[in-house]
Amino acid sequence: VQLQASGGGLVQPGGSLRLSCAASGRTLRGAATGWFRQAPGKEREFVAAISRTSSGTYVADSVKGRFTISRDNAKNTMYLQMNSLKPEDTAVYYCASGSRIINSAIRDDKMYDFWGQGTLVTVSS
Repeated sequence: VQLQASGGGLVQPGGSLRLSCAASGRTLRGAATGWFRQAPGKEREFVAAISRTSSGTYVADSVKGRFTISRDNAKNTMYLQMNSLKPEDTAVYYCASGSRIINSAIRDDKMYDFWGQGTLVTVSS
């Protein structure tokens, strides 16, 4: 699977962005798909994910109520809608997928097989 992330950019605090991650080479249907981020000088952290069956969504506490993950299997694309952005959301955002991830491990980046190249989100006035 090749994943292509897009949609990052510069936004003011309180603003919104929608990230997209288009997959090619294999369908995302049946795979767990997630978003992770890495801020300068910090380790990569979990942001949000959708389970293999699409029956469950998982969101980090730090973005709960502000970020929404979704997936369009027909378009083979996943999304991350980010609202009420804060300066601490500044990071490179990565999309990822994995076909063998159980729900209890969905926040673990080591479980994902395929990664996009990352898209930079900068929240600043």
